[in-house]
Amino acid sequence: MKRSNYLWILVIVYAAWWVAMAIAPLDRSDWLLENVLVVLAIGLLVFTHKSFPLSRISYTCIFIFLLFHTLGSHYTYAKVPYQDWLPFLAGGRNQFDRMVHFLYGLLLAYPIREMFLRIGNVRGFWGYFLPLDLTMSTSMLYELIEWGAAEAFGGDLGAAYLGTQGDVWDAHKDMALASLGALIAVLITAFVNRRMQRDFANEWAESIRVKRKRPLGE
Repeated sequence: MKRSNYLWILVIVYAAWWVAMAIAPLDRSDWLLENVLVVLAIGLLVFTHKSFPLSRISYTCIFIFLLFHTLGSHYTYAKVPYQDWLPFLAGGRNQFDRMVHFLYGLLLAYPIREMFLRIGNVRGFWGYFLPLDLTMSTSMLYELIEWGAAEAFGGDLGAAYLGTQGDVWDAHKDMALASLGALIAVLITAFVNRRMQRDFANEWAESIRVKRKRPLGE
């Protein structure tokens, strides 16, 4: 399949899904808040599509993540009825938000890695550490955005957007799961590259070799 056709399929499927999830969401105000970052992300992808087109793998990862996020924004993350759809998961806390935080790391670490490799020209160790690091830091940044929004809007809207469900360690667990997802993604990528790249070990060793022995600024 041609690359352009594949991307159009992703666009059409996501647009249809987004429209369906935009109809009668459980909490319209929360839905609007949840979609602010979606609009910004899609706008960035469209704006950079010609100057910096991503690989099919990266676009697919972003597409899958957005599907789950859009579902969460329709119901609010704390009330996605996945336990009704999958009765064997019934009982206890609604874990949908935790799963999406995990998917954030698992699915977006690879596109972030592609960005570092193609723009920053990083290689070896840094091609795996920096995507993990940025995924972890943006996960932390999102928790700060959630906190700020909850403080700004307060009341039921703030509580719905924050979605802690009474867990005082919710933000810490969300960041930990995003970090775990990213770690799994970079480990899988490293494993595949180690099997396929003949110069993998040399590139890794060269990436951590000291290039300038004199301290900067002296």
